[in-house]
Amino acid sequence: MAASISKMCVIGAGAWGTALAKHLAEKGLDVRLWAYERDVVDAINTSHENQIFLKGVTLPYSLIATASLEEATRSCEGIVFAVPSHATRSVLQNLRRFLSHPIPLICATKGIEEETAKLMTQVMEDELPASMHGSLMVLSGPSFAAELSARQPTAVCLAGQDTLLVRRFQSALMTRVFRVYADSDLLGVQLGGALKNVMALAAGVIDGLELGLNARAALITRGLAEIVRLGVAMGADPRTFYGLSGVGDLVLTCTGTLSRNHSVGVRLGKGERLETIVSGMQAVAEGIRTARAAFILALRHKVEMPIIQEINAVLDENKSCRKAVSDLMERDAKLEKG
Repeated sequence: MAASISKMCVIGAGAWGTALAKHLAEKGLDVRLWAYERDVVDAINTSHENQIFLKGVTLPYSLIATASLEEATRSCEGIVFAVPSHATRSVLQNLRRFLSHPIPLICATKGIEEETAKLMTQVMEDELPASMHGSLMVLSGPSFAAELSARQPTAVCLAGQDTLLVRRFQSALMTRVFRVYADSDLLGVQLGGALKNVMALAAGVIDGLELGLNARAALITRGLAEIVRLGVAMGADPRTFYGLSGVGDLVLTCTGTLSRNHSVGVRLGKGERLETIVSGMQAVAEGIRTARAAFILALRHKVEMPIIQEINAVLDENKSCRKAVSDLMERDAKLEKG
């Protein structure tokens, strides 16, 4: 049996990266947390709080933050990567200079690269040594950072091609309040985690327009149908989308008050302009960029995704939210399973 993991590195000190670093440190692992922002590093090391992205949460004294990728990865046995999708490629290009040997990497970023419509592991395969490709994993599921930080029960899945490696890191991550299920569908787990953010924007629009719970339930259900259609067309296992990284994350993000993407959608539904909303945000709402990438994938794979199409029209063409909903409701009659 492989030895237990004792030293981990977390790349990205947003809310989710910080929460995961806190979780691992509290489990007793030696954890280094890399942050791009120097003030975040200083705050974590002096006041033991990420005052920008996870305010009010006390971090373990043993958790060390650094702005040096070299220091963060030195002697680590595994990397948790939690950088926003739009910064993933550039961070990887810097990171690979300090990888003297293959290190298992867990992607905790839920997004799709906007310019290329590539999933995060595909971007990683572009930028990381070939010797690391087989040890890439993805962590996803219904998991708000604030609730994990408060030690509230959370269940996620960890997907990877190397079954033994997945089981090893499954054991490293699991605690009494953080349950991790093993999976092998890297493609499906990533699509579910990314596309739910777009559907959360759309669900927020429904709530911002005050169209009711019936409408929101319909949006979530038909949103899941779109995600499954695209996933199947791309080669994912359809069963994945009925699990934690699919319907679990979709329901949470479309209904939870802690969801940034849902909150952006609510504000759009109330008539605020996207530029105004984004300019006042410190954290990233991944659904905005992912919506554009998802539309590219829909066209590329010839998959009908009307919700994706309408949310893009709202985001990029200033289409009225009410008109977008009206156009969805007035589409030609369909079979539900079509």
